[in-house]
Amino acid sequence: MLVSSEVIKESGIQFGTSGARGLVEQFSIDACAAFTHAFVTSIQFHFKFKQVAIAIDNRPSSPVMAQSCAKAIEQLGLEVVYYGVVPTPALAYVSMQDSIPCIMVTGSHIPFDRNGLKFYRPDGEISKMDEQAILNSSAEFEAFTELTPLTANNKAASQYIERYTSLFDSQMLLGKRIGIYEHSSAGRDLYSAMFEALGAEVVSLERSDEFIPIDTEAVSDKDKQKAKAWSKEYNLDFIFSTDGDGDRPLVADENGDWLRGDILGLLCANAMNIDALVVPVSCNTAIENCDCFSHVTRTKIGSPYVIAEFDCLADNYQSVAGFEANGGFLLGSDALVNRKKIKALPTRDAVLPALMLLALAKEKPIYEFVNALPQRYTHSDRIQNFATEKSLAILNKAQKDASQFLIQLKYDETKVDSIDTTDGLRINLDSGDIIHFRPSGNAPELRCYAESSTVDYAIYLVNHALENIQQISC
Repeated sequence: MLVSSEVIKESGIQFGTSGARGLVEQFSIDACAAFTHAFVTSIQFHFKFKQVAIAIDNRPSSPVMAQSCAKAIEQLGLEVVYYGVVPTPALAYVSMQDSIPCIMVTGSHIPFDRNGLKFYRPDGEISKMDEQAILNSSAEFEAFTELTPLTANNKAASQYIERYTSLFDSQMLLGKRIGIYEHSSAGRDLYSAMFEALGAEVVSLERSDEFIPIDTEAVSDKDKQKAKAWSKEYNLDFIFSTDGDGDRPLVADENGDWLRGDILGLLCANAMNIDALVVPVSCNTAIENCDCFSHVTRTKIGSPYVIAEFDCLADNYQSVAGFEANGGFLLGSDALVNRKKIKALPTRDAVLPALMLLALAKEKPIYEFVNALPQRYTHSDRIQNFATEKSLAILNKAQKDASQFLIQLKYDETKVDSIDTTDGLRINLDSGDIIHFRPSGNAPELRCYAESSTVDYAIYLVNHALENIQQISC
């Protein structure tokens, strides 16, 4: 017999900001089974269920991982409901409606050689406390080697489409030309049907048979150029895309300019008349400066931290939501759109903010809504293959003397006003600019976020910081 906690520890897989992540080779059959047994047994004391749902993204390693999880579920005497390749929020939504737990096999945006598992209880995404219960589980199981192919059910896909198309008039997007940058997104076979059902003319863009790790928080220069070219070539009013598992949006306006995820979230929340917001510390300060919301709470980066705050606000505010700098929108309470009820979905979702922005665009161009916001601009980028241990060592030292750290980064024309260590090291400068460093929770990467009064200076702050931090010794 194998013990879950022992197998998980030996695998080297750990939880990041969103799910368990690791190299593909670490997600062996035993490791996937161990996580599944640990997850299911850890929640059986709190919920009654006879089924567990599974879905996957388009990574080549995902089907075998799903089969491994499915076999483990069957070992527990439970039925597997397999939804095939669908966005993470589609799986989470249908599972919550059916009051059953689910497992999403996805590495989201992380590099091709990695993958991951996301876990949802019948009432939604697991908490950090749930993660520890999984890691420490003493659940025992028998090893197995034979796997069985899974047959997909289309219920999750159809309910996800219905969730959104039911909110709007079928002619809402009539006359709009929408480009869908499909790449290898888990939702690429759903989005065309969704937008067409609302009257749009859809143009398919760059579908890929190979997995492409799109990061909505660090859009490449190549993708920026693509969007502008597509917008002109196809006369597009809007471009829609997502990351690998379809929970983070990437949208471009009429000019082919990609919107920052937190600006998209702000516009969506305001359009929905949300009372209270929960956002990570890395989000744009225009959220507070726009005076659109009764309350704003800032948290560590990661959807579990955002979700954990929803209960704290539910008793005092009629509607609660959250979003992240990567664009994922979390609906923390039921809400009304066009006088129609939309049920809470407290996990990252890419579709709702895109549709709310398109609804706004019936009044005037998208760029005009963006320009009407307080003019604070953010930018972010990352250094890949930068050891987490090195990142932590540099930032721990920098916290003790942020002024010296600025000198090492060769910022000679500004001084430290204050620092924020909610998540990583966020340095508020006396110029009003912000520089924020944080090791990724999902991969060996160092991320840098910046905010300034101009987009060019925000880009400069990030590029300059990432160039010079690599020269700092631990």
